[in-house]
Amino acid sequence: MRLAKLFAILSICIMTAGCSWFGGGEETDNLDTPEQTIYDEAISALKADNYPLAIEKLQLLEARYPFGQYSEQAQLELIFAYHKNGEAEAAKAAADRFIRLHPNHPNLDYALYLKGLTAFNQDKSIFEDYLPIDESTRDPGNALDSFNSFDTLIKRFPNSQYAPDSQKRMVYLKNRLAQYEIHVARYYVRREAWLAAANRGRYVVENYQETPLVPEALSIMVLGYNQLQLPELAADAQAVLDANFPGYKTNIARAKKESLLSSATFGLFGEGDQEPANQQPASQVEEDTDERSWFSIMTFGVFDDDDEEIQPAQ
Repeated sequence: MRLAKLFAILSICIMTAGCSWFGGGEETDNLDTPEQTIYDEAISALKADNYPLAIEKLQLLEARYPFGQYSEQAQLELIFAYHKNGEAEAAKAAADRFIRLHPNHPNLDYALYLKGLTAFNQDKSIFEDYLPIDESTRDPGNALDSFNSFDTLIKRFPNSQYAPDSQKRMVYLKNRLAQYEIHVARYYVRREAWLAAANRGRYVVENYQETPLVPEALSIMVLGYNQLQLPELAADAQAVLDANFPGYKTNIARAKKESLLSSATFGLFGEGDQEPANQQPASQVEEDTDERSWFSIMTFGVFDDDDEEIQPAQ
């Protein structure tokens, strides 16, 4: 019996030692991997477009060396890797974390730019180049987040290398946000909520003055104030409209009626509520639509030749 117990104990010791010999060495090596090696592996993965591996290495670097010489740079690279890997929420969270922890970092503009760019891409539908989707009906939350990030970047870092591209994207985002406000104002017009409609129109006039939606916003204000029996406010809005957009004819009356097809398809097909802001002839609009994507039309073509890849800040 004693011999059997001794043999059992000896077997357990041999098995334990064997596991240590054959399985423990790799874990020990991983723990001893230098910071420089992990960072170099992460950068190599980024250059090879292997973003999942880059994310794994950068996360490992942060966990092993949270106060190392590459910790801040690793956090920046991680934002970029998440963005390129299509992990939008993770990219924005990583950007927020970096901005919060390093408010005076020399590459803070890069973090703001990546945060804005990630939200900008989130707002774009993958179907918008193929179907006539009305962007004004979509939730503008990501567009607003993107606009705020780009706006902060331009205000704090006007000479940043990312400022020019941010400015161009803000042109599109302003139009996008103004369109949404007009869409909501038309919704209130259809339901004869005149005060809410007039307030939406005024918001566009006050906050998105550079967009082509301003004359429509003014016409909504005129209609709303007239319906509320506020002739002075209606006259003021009409005077501004006549002075800045003489001869403008609104189609706001159409907002009171929706086609059955538009309602059934949630605005995807059927007549829209709004004619083109520049009042182009219908033939010209159709020709442009065939040759250019909806995104190109919305941004006045400012991104048509923008094929430059975003590179990590060094």
